[in-house]
Amino acid sequence: MDSFLNIFSNIPWWAWILVFLALVALRDIFFQRSHTISHNFPIVGHLRYWLESIGPEMRQYFVANNREELPFNRIERSWIYASAKKENNYEGFGTDRDIYAHQHIFIKNQMMAYKVTGDHPNAIDKTFLPCAKVIGAYNKRRKPYRPASIINVSAMSFGSLSAAAVEAMNWGVAKSGAYHNTGEGGLSPYHKQGGDVIFHFGTGYFGVRNKDGNFSMEKMKILVDENPCIKAIEIKLSQGAKPGKGGVLPGAKISHEIAKIRGVEVGKDVLSPATHKAFDTIPELLELIEAIAKETGLPVGLKGAIGKLDQWEELADLMQKTGKGPDFITVDGGEGGTGAAPPSFADHVSLPWVYGFSNLYKVFKERKLSDRLVFIGSGKLGFPAKAAMAFAMGVDCLNVAREAMMSIGCIQAQVCHTNRCPSGVATQSKWLQSGIDVPLKSDRLAQYFKTFRKEFLEITHAAGYEHPCQFTMCDIQVNIDDQDFNRDLKASYGYEKTAVPYTNMQDLYDCMYLGGRKKNETKA
Repeated sequence: MDSFLNIFSNIPWWAWILVFLALVALRDIFFQRSHTISHNFPIVGHLRYWLESIGPEMRQYFVANNREELPFNRIERSWIYASAKKENNYEGFGTDRDIYAHQHIFIKNQMMAYKVTGDHPNAIDKTFLPCAKVIGAYNKRRKPYRPASIINVSAMSFGSLSAAAVEAMNWGVAKSGAYHNTGEGGLSPYHKQGGDVIFHFGTGYFGVRNKDGNFSMEKMKILVDENPCIKAIEIKLSQGAKPGKGGVLPGAKISHEIAKIRGVEVGKDVLSPATHKAFDTIPELLELIEAIAKETGLPVGLKGAIGKLDQWEELADLMQKTGKGPDFITVDGGEGGTGAAPPSFADHVSLPWVYGFSNLYKVFKERKLSDRLVFIGSGKLGFPAKAAMAFAMGVDCLNVAREAMMSIGCIQAQVCHTNRCPSGVATQSKWLQSGIDVPLKSDRLAQYFKTFRKEFLEITHAAGYEHPCQFTMCDIQVNIDDQDFNRDLKASYGYEKTAVPYTNMQDLYDCMYLGGRKKNETKA
């Protein structure tokens, strides 16, 4: 036996490598037929597949320039990371962006900027920037809500995101005065860390469904009564990543915890249909909105990616006729991306945000309804210049998803749908998400929001305004094309936004902090 072992111990290491490669080659040639390249080119073929697998990372870090990548380029990601860490997010030696490129945004600055002096709220707090409108004020809901931050966390479910990521985000919005949209996966314990919550449900009615998978008003009432953190309800009609497409949550992913939160069975596949069961027509949708608002007392809104306008026009006509309707509308752009989808959907179905929002806003403005709604924009708007454009077009609040993910560590690996997210943000792997330091990451989300609001205010002041709601479409210009190279938004999209009934920042401050305590039920 000893002599036998001595023979093997005397074989040099390189010989073992040759033996291993020979075995791989034999397997490639004689025992596998699924990969033609490795069959025809044994051993070397494996190198090709490996290089292909790391191609996105190689291009991201070594090939693409600072402005080239999509969905977020290196400059954009670096700005979010630096802002979240309270590091220097400036750039030197001028912009490296092609300012003559198609759709480049220009914000017109005032000759004399708005001056913050004395005991102005922004002299006390440079990040104080609440929504200028109160959600639910027009429809006289029992519990109207004014968001204390114009930038907030968009709809992302627990299940899509890890428990650690959701917990860090909710803790972060609590620290920054923002709200947290639950996504359609239901209200989890991780959403209840002190932050305001907008409860969002889609066709699966997770968290508010009965045994048949239909919407349950009774469960909705219990959920709202037991969770005062819920400030509004959002009904998802569609989302930017996959409008009009349902989905399947595989039974293998449904743990006891997820089953309890979503109201489904452990280990059993769950279908999210492409369409709702609770309503089939616009009048039925309006009835559901009013019923939920009556039973819960909360504002109720809609979320949709915009394509055809006929049913939106029908909704607006019915609102005009009845005086009823949603309290807010969240417009998602076709460039949205936190939901995995086939490329045919992600690339081509629904309009990009700027086209979709402008089309929809005109529907409500033409019927003199835009003043009764709070418009929320969602679709790569988490940068101050893009936010200025959105507010000039009629937005009152912003929701950000991927930007919020990046603030807590997402590296844009684009493997969200594989459960192998290396940063632990979009995975249910206990090992991967254990790398998220929840207190630290919550601080970073809060700091990103505060930095965003501070810089957005500085841009607002440079344009001569006190609050972003005062932006008009003539304040922003965009490059169009060579024949008509540069026009303002009003000329480009053919409308002017409705003026927001804004007085001054001091009134907002008094509304939000009466008696030193934050008030969400404020005077309209």
